[in-house]
Amino acid sequence: MFGRSRAPETEEVTSLSGTDLKDSGKGRPTPKRREQERGRRRSVAAPATRKEAYKAMRERQREERVHSMAALRGGDERNLPARDRGPVKRYARDLVDSRRSVAEFFIPFAIIVLALSFSSNTRLSAVGGALWLALVVLIVLDSSVMIFRLRRGLAKNFPDQSAKGTVAYALMRSMQIRRFRLPKPRLRGGRGGRRRTSA
Repeated sequence: MFGRSRAPETEEVTSLSGTDLKDSGKGRPTPKRREQERGRRRSVAAPATRKEAYKAMRERQREERVHSMAALRGGDERNLPARDRGPVKRYARDLVDSRRSVAEFFIPFAIIVLALSFSSNTRLSAVGGALWLALVVLIVLDSSVMIFRLRRGLAKNFPDQSAKGTVAYALMRSMQIRRFRLPKPRLRGGRGGRRRTSA
């Protein structure tokens, strides 16, 4: 009795072999892991020609420049370039931006002095030479004061961190016109260096 009830079930199972199994499934064999990994590697393979590689490199560099400029304008500390990143560089920027420096007026003053120096009038030319000398002396004195304050502040606030290149970084920033500095100044210029309020 029990043997007869099992027989039909066996026949049904065997009848699903061959093409019936293919029709009941997804219609294709499951790919092996090696085949899947090979397909992924093929999708991210290197460009076929040197021209394509150069084009991809230029596109990647352009995206990185756009990303860096957006971070510089927005002041996003996490995405700043390596030369502007970190608390030491931020401290140097804030020190430079908190005061008015003579060096930031170097370019407009230099244009005026050069115009006077090349004047056909000997008196104006002499005035231009004297102003040039005075400008250089004032920049040296003002920059020396800034460097002294910067080194003292770094030794006090960041005794365990490397300050390599920070002085040159601060000097270069101090020579830039304030409105063109990147990252944007966080502090107002002049005495006190109050934090800039968002308008």
